[in-house]
Amino acid sequence: MRNNRSFLLMIFFSLLAMEARTQTSNPNIIIILADDLGWGDVGYHGSTIKTPNIDKLSREGIELDRYYVAPICSPSRAGLLTGRYPDRFGLRKVVVRPWFDFGLDTTQKILPQMLAEAGYKNRAIIGKWHLGHSRPEYHPLKRGFTHFYGHFNGAIDYFTHKREGEQDWHLGYEVSNDKGYTTDLITEEAVKNIQRYSQEENPFFLYVAYNAPHTPLQAQKKYLQMYGAKDNDLNVPNKQEKARQIFSAMVTNMDDGIGTILNTLEKLGISENTLILFHSDNGGLTNINQKGGAASNGKLRGEKLEEWEGGVRVPAIIKWPNVFKNQRKINQLIGYVDIVPTLRSIVGLSPMKENETDGINLHPLFRGEKMESNRNLYLGRGGIINQNWKLIKTGEHTPNTLPRMELKENVLFNISEDPYEQNNVKQKNPQLYNQLYNIVTEFDSIQPSAVPPIDKMPENFQPPKNWSLNIPKQKK
Repeated sequence: MRNNRSFLLMIFFSLLAMEARTQTSNPNIIIILADDLGWGDVGYHGSTIKTPNIDKLSREGIELDRYYVAPICSPSRAGLLTGRYPDRFGLRKVVVRPWFDFGLDTTQKILPQMLAEAGYKNRAIIGKWHLGHSRPEYHPLKRGFTHFYGHFNGAIDYFTHKREGEQDWHLGYEVSNDKGYTTDLITEEAVKNIQRYSQEENPFFLYVAYNAPHTPLQAQKKYLQMYGAKDNDLNVPNKQEKARQIFSAMVTNMDDGIGTILNTLEKLGISENTLILFHSDNGGLTNINQKGGAASNGKLRGEKLEEWEGGVRVPAIIKWPNVFKNQRKINQLIGYVDIVPTLRSIVGLSPMKENETDGINLHPLFRGEKMESNRNLYLGRGGIINQNWKLIKTGEHTPNTLPRMELKENVLFNISEDPYEQNNVKQKNPQLYNQLYNIVTEFDSIQPSAVPPIDKMPENFQPPKNWSLNIPKQKK
């Protein structure tokens, strides 16, 4: 009897010790990035699109109500993974096009390389890379990731996985011939990796970069039926309505995938010590006649490619049950460049030096502590925002790059009181305007480490077979 009691006590204290380790150990980290999802495309912002899993995540986590990114894809991804403004790498006005011999500066350390220093053995990217593909040194596995499954380029076909006529779907360095809709394949691979990584003692990092709901507008039949659509044919009288049906189906498909990932964490018993960050890479394109846009940015002005709120303010949520205890909405200004310094703090890495990051550590804020919000966040190309004010310069007009908004003069908004950017108050606040103008002008003078090619496809461009990098196989 005494031996049984001793045995039970041993189990009890072992369980307590296990729980204590779980409470204090570094979390698993999952970043889920949507592609071209607008502010008004999620249920918790009033959308008619069905997003029950994202909505549930917003209720259980912290809703980041003023989360800002770049107005276009590759720059947002660069800033997210480096903690630095993409302008420093020549990535602001353009994305990495299929024909570019250009990518994210290879001398810049990025998030998976940092997490390796903190003991994260498994660091996977699943989905869209879009930060360089023309040279071996741009490959994700050369940038600190230990596993890659997905595609190099943007705007690939959801069913054939092709871009410019060549298949862009890969497992590691090899081409993958997996069949299926890309959103589902990304989800399945994420789940597979979570199941495998959860069996190890080390925490893991998973960067799940969906290509949904970016164009081309292509959805699966079962999701189309949810919105009254029958096929992908846009040759109908009301193209915008048809496009919105397809777009909605794509978003709900992605939402189901996110739900599958969250349910997997629950079933494995690791959800409490898993930090999840969800957000879109930029605002949505809203007009079918403008590159196939069918998104909604709600009441926010503007869209993708612009520094209006609709282009740079996106849905965002963070959740870590073990530490971020109080579910709430944070109205403080937060930027994509803040994620790296924040995660470094969370996993116990040393703070970054001032010249190493443009972001700030928000770890205390997410724990519920008060932080002074007096920072200025550079939006790029003449745009700057802080907690209360936003300034946008007319800027240069440069063909074959991001279009400038239709501005006849520089504008200043009291963004805390005028979130829809209706009233230019530059004349009423000359001192403040001059102060912000000088700050943004200094940011505009950033000298990039490299300059991207002209954003125009060469007439003789031929993509490599299966977008292969022809990397020599490693000897076993």
